[in-house]
Amino acid sequence: MDPLIARLRENILKVFLGPPDSVDRVICCLLARGHLLIEDVPGVGKTLLATALARSLDLNFTRVQLTPDMLPSDVLGVSVLDRASGDFRFRRGPIFTNVLLADEINRTPPRTQSALLEAMSEAAVSAEGRTMPLDPPFFVVATQNPYSFEGTYPLPENQLDRFLMRVRLGYPTGEEEARLLELRPSSGALGELRAVMQKDDLLGLQRRVDGVRLDRSLLEYIVAFANATRRSDQIQLGLSPRGALALAQAARATAMFNGRDYVVPDDVVHNVIAVCAHRVIPAGFASEDATGVLEKILHGVTSPS
Repeated sequence: MDPLIARLRENILKVFLGPPDSVDRVICCLLARGHLLIEDVPGVGKTLLATALARSLDLNFTRVQLTPDMLPSDVLGVSVLDRASGDFRFRRGPIFTNVLLADEINRTPPRTQSALLEAMSEAAVSAEGRTMPLDPPFFVVATQNPYSFEGTYPLPENQLDRFLMRVRLGYPTGEEEARLLELRPSSGALGELRAVMQKDDLLGLQRRVDGVRLDRSLLEYIVAFANATRRSDQIQLGLSPRGALALAQAARATAMFNGRDYVVPDDVVHNVIAVCAHRVIPAGFASEDATGVLEKILHGVTSPS
């Protein structure tokens, strides 16, 4: 593992006492230039993990608590009258940052959710008749509660597709929860966390991910898996080409995270659920069952040796 990545991982784990593999997922998503959706019940550390990551990076960080009455302009910005000049000036919203924590994204209505779409896809914002680019790196970490919770607006498929990964933290082990009760990291250690990675370091790591070698046989493996999801009678909506691209990029990031400049089959397999489960719609099942269906499909696709 690269020393820069190891230092970032260690810094986050100072305050996030949940499963370390969740931290690994978050870092890989960042390295792959993707956006991350953290979905789980309240109180398991979603916001803590996202905030710990942001504070570990020497970047601009903005947190937005999304609510049912929030408008798109509350995220993107709005023109206001400058009384001195008599002109309207655009006041930038919280989306003009490097790391955006969109907390409880499915508590806000679809119009406001969709305001994030262009920014996540194009790294640009269209408002007041003009398009404004966002400074790289631009990383959205959104948290959401399960759809069964009261007052939630399920994200549409095209919005979900903009997230490279969706992760679920789960409940901590007994030992992890005991440490959590003892240390109370959100009330102490989180405030003392300092940045350990500079902007240029992160951009350099992201460029290195692009150079990780993905053998032709592995490209064909990803394509075969994507096609298998489209042909399966257990899947109503299969993996899109964008989803296949995301799986390939996540595999590259995982390879570099593990200290390699080439991808192995396990790098692909390791990312299938996090990258693909939120992009497909099982036939006749709840969305939570996508994991089991994808595992069965993956098992039926021949892996390169």
